[in-house]
Amino acid sequence: MKLSAKLLATAAAFGLMAGTASAEEMRIALVVKALGIGFFEAAAKGAEEAAQELGDVEVIYTGPTDTTAEGQIEVINSLIAQKVDAIAISANDTDALVPTLQKAMKRGITVISWDSGVAPEGRQMHLNPSSNPLIGNMIIKLAADNLPEGGDVAVLSATTTSTNQNIWIDEMKKVMPNYPGINLVATVYGDDLADKSYREAQGLMQSYPDLDAIIAPTSVGIVAAAQAVADAGKIGQVNVTGLGLPSEMAGAIESGASKSFAIWNPIDLGYAATMIAYNLAKGDDEAAPGATIGMGRLGEVTLDETNSGAMADPFVYDSSNIEEFKSIF
Repeated sequence: MKLSAKLLATAAAFGLMAGTASAEEMRIALVVKALGIGFFEAAAKGAEEAAQELGDVEVIYTGPTDTTAEGQIEVINSLIAQKVDAIAISANDTDALVPTLQKAMKRGITVISWDSGVAPEGRQMHLNPSSNPLIGNMIIKLAADNLPEGGDVAVLSATTTSTNQNIWIDEMKKVMPNYPGINLVATVYGDDLADKSYREAQGLMQSYPDLDAIIAPTSVGIVAAAQAVADAGKIGQVNVTGLGLPSEMAGAIESGASKSFAIWNPIDLGYAATMIAYNLAKGDDEAAPGATIGMGRLGEVTLDETNSGAMADPFVYDSSNIEEFKSIF
């Protein structure tokens, strides 16, 4: 069964989809923050890939029209009324959805969160796109892979108090001995402001004339740094990498200011969430600390003490795939 996202949202709002699946099909609802967002439409594509692979699954792709907890609560209540088998949700609010999702679980519905998590008491497990150690390793690897003889790199971060940025940089430093010859010369902060990030990137190139790469684990900083490199005429000399969005970095890949960068793959994320929901709802796997749950072609996820797990390394985008993803997110 295939319905458009808009039709699904309308049907969910009025509870019209109850009983539409065959008795043999498992119905898994992929609930997103809001409809009409490319990232989540790509996740829905991955969910459909999982359903086709499994063969006995109907994916209900749905969500509110705006990114509110109230909108998601309305959608969840409709799914409870439809007696779906599983709900996989990217949450608009960590805590506000908990009572409604608890109600779903009491009715025998498998509940997981993915991408944006729900508090542990409101779900059976949470799927993070990646993990801090995986992200830290990836951002230095992206620079080192293009510097086989080693070289000088600098970090352009967001704010000095940005928790996730600081953790990723710390994790990067832990694994730097694995990349001999790579020398971290400076860490600067652009405060996630485009103009300040641009100036900081300019300052790095002026202070370190032999600089080989700028690593920006922030989507604002990476775009600004790529522009600064292009404006300085240093394309081919200074490679900009880190974490960014394909839609914003396509020009930098095309110009050569960036050879590659990384961020999560939403198609894989939707696929993995659907596979996990299926395996939990079937009873083939159990969500418990230390447990592993199958994710189809993506392998297995291992849960920590909060029943959370990381899907995979951040996905690398370069000239080979940027065209495919730049229109998605």
